[in-house]
Amino acid sequence: MAKQYWLMKSEPDVYSYDDLVAEGEGTWDGVRNHSAAINLRAMKVGDEAFFYHSNIGLEIVAIMKISHEHFIDPTDEKARFVAVKVKPVRKIANPVTLKAVKANPKLAEMDLVRLSRLSVASVKPAEWKEILKMAGE
Repeated sequence: MAKQYWLMKSEPDVYSYDDLVAEGEGTWDGVRNHSAAINLRAMKVGDEAFFYHSNIGLEIVAIMKISHEHFIDPTDEKARFVAVKVKPVRKIANPVTLKAVKANPKLAEMDLVRLSRLSVASVKPAEWKEILKMAGE
């Protein structure tokens, strides 16, 4: 199966990309939206995800890899939701803002634009390449 791409949002004052780098491997937990949870369940080891700083910054700042497929979220007392493990790959050359994504017609159908409240979203390969191009890579 081909590698899949994702975008995962975190508020940088709660958990930032630098926090992930400091940990070496992080647990992506606390997701309680069913659509986002379906995306977590679809992730495979080796898939890549953009790390998006939400609330503060509103920008794609880095790339991470899925290092462990879904398991029961340790923060979910009812054991209904899942978490995954992620490892940092690298910061992108230039952060890509939400405003820049919305201004790019090639990204008009991107989940980040269409489903703005979704915290874990899929990214099509063409969208992934376009974001990296926008980042100067």
